[in-house]
Amino acid sequence: MENNILQPEKVLYTGKTHTTGGREGASQSSDNRLDIKLSSPGSTGSGTNPEQLFAAGWSACFIGAMGIAAAQMKIKLPAETAVDAEVDLGMTDGAYFLQARLNVSLPGLDTETARAITDAAHQTCPYSKATRGNIGVTINLI
Repeated sequence: MENNILQPEKVLYTGKTHTTGGREGASQSSDNRLDIKLSSPGSTGSGTNPEQLFAAGWSACFIGAMGIAAAQMKIKLPAETAVDAEVDLGMTDGAYFLQARLNVSLPGLDTETARAITDAAHQTCPYSKATRGNIGVTINLI
């Protein structure tokens, strides 16, 4: 490991996109399953933005990590499990940054069990690992 960066023993999947025009452009995946317009937050454009895409990716990944954590704990993850992710684009001293909140709903589970699942998921979710120590992250049980 160079600089404490993990190197995969095996790459399981590589997502590939081609983006033009930046925040007012478009992005398409190499398999054509993703083909979207991009618009800056607050603009009149009809496209999505990087913060929404990051929130969607992280919340989907986090639900997967919770499923693994719950299975390891021999707990059935509720069918109605949901994550409402909020990714803020902020600025301090002229520099842009992100911060995030994952608002997790695990209906039917007691708070202690739900917290154990979310804590374990936050340790294993690839998005959580990628952001750890780099941005402010809050995980709320709702």
